[in-house]
Amino acid sequence: MEGGPGGDAFGAIPFLIDSGVNRDRELIVVAQRGTLHSQPNLACPELDRFNATAVGLPYDAPSTGRGLVRAAKQCRDRLTGEGNDLKAYNTTENAADFAALRKALGIKKWNVYGYSYGTDLGLTYLRRHPQGIRSLAIDSVVPPQIVSLPWAWDSAQEGIDAIFAACEAQPACKSRYPHLSRTLTQQVRRLEANPLRLTVPPPGGGTPVKVVLDGGTLVNLLVTNGRLVPAVDVPAALYELADGNPERLARAQAAGATPAIGEFAHGLTHSVACAEWAPGFSKRDVLKAGRRAFPGWPDSVLAHAPQLPFEHDLCRVWNVPDRTAVQRVATRSDVPALIITGTFDAKTGASWGPYAGRTLPRSTAVLIPGIGHWVVPQNPCAASVLRSFLARPTAPDTGCVPGVEPKPFTIVP
Repeated sequence: MEGGPGGDAFGAIPFLIDSGVNRDRELIVVAQRGTLHSQPNLACPELDRFNATAVGLPYDAPSTGRGLVRAAKQCRDRLTGEGNDLKAYNTTENAADFAALRKALGIKKWNVYGYSYGTDLGLTYLRRHPQGIRSLAIDSVVPPQIVSLPWAWDSAQEGIDAIFAACEAQPACKSRYPHLSRTLTQQVRRLEANPLRLTVPPPGGGTPVKVVLDGGTLVNLLVTNGRLVPAVDVPAALYELADGNPERLARAQAAGATPAIGEFAHGLTHSVACAEWAPGFSKRDVLKAGRRAFPGWPDSVLAHAPQLPFEHDLCRVWNVPDRTAVQRVATRSDVPALIITGTFDAKTGASWGPYAGRTLPRSTAVLIPGIGHWVVPQNPCAASVLRSFLARPTAPDTGCVPGVEPKPFTIVP
């Protein structure tokens, strides 16, 4: 079960094969409803093109928000004009698809594995359609009963704090990069007051791109969990920035200027987020959660949930009904479960795995130090634990876990 919501599941096949999950069994990868390779595909080229330009805009400026909402409305109008009912793209219906597929394939029992949003989906599937599920493995956990826009700030705090604590525990990193938390706060405040405007080549090279680095941009580069700025580089990147060298962060930001147009199903993203994550919490609630997580940061940064800026405004034009009454429900099950989390995960904080496990009495929780979002492809031990779980769901071999340590942080002279 792919993450996102809206990600391309088929694109994950190489990672799954490298992890060995199909070594002793068949692997079934499903394009969720609304995603690439499904019909219809709720891609939003309008949003892709806006996001490409947004790398050169202030992250949390009202004008940026208006541009985002305008692109979302254009996508929504096109999708609905083509006859798509966006109310049908939610986690309940998504889970029902998997239940129907198992029956259509004539499979008596199968194991289910999901990461990120796929854990929200997997837990919902287990709650609503437990028949035929031999085991459930969830990686980088989004508990359906708790996920919301304010929740994103709790996860960001947990993941960033874990990176800083790991640096503190490595003598070379502690010596070279002391006071990381204070440095981050200083840089968020400085950039928010005086954004940097630079022209830099993207990470893979090519035509230089105009980018803006402000406080909100810096935070979101850290929350992307290694996709743009690897955790081992975070201390060095912050100190380079403080010393007047923003090149590493600017180039990471420039990566967003060349998205794969039409590949990611933003239509599914916002149909889920606006129906299941945003309702019941106000903009004020998001700001309060941000202030709790990062006191001293500017309100202009804290007013936006990481990765989902201006989501309340977007949801007004996306206009799907509130589904929280049926979706914000804990999954209670005796089906064997494996819960895998990474300490550096700033998207779905590591503590939310055991939280979801409170109502899964036959679950095994595994915490992998030094790994961010989507653990299994990044860590051989986690992949080994998953394979052993698929073979023996009630007694996975977790013997390798105590030997896992975070990698050494990058030390720049």
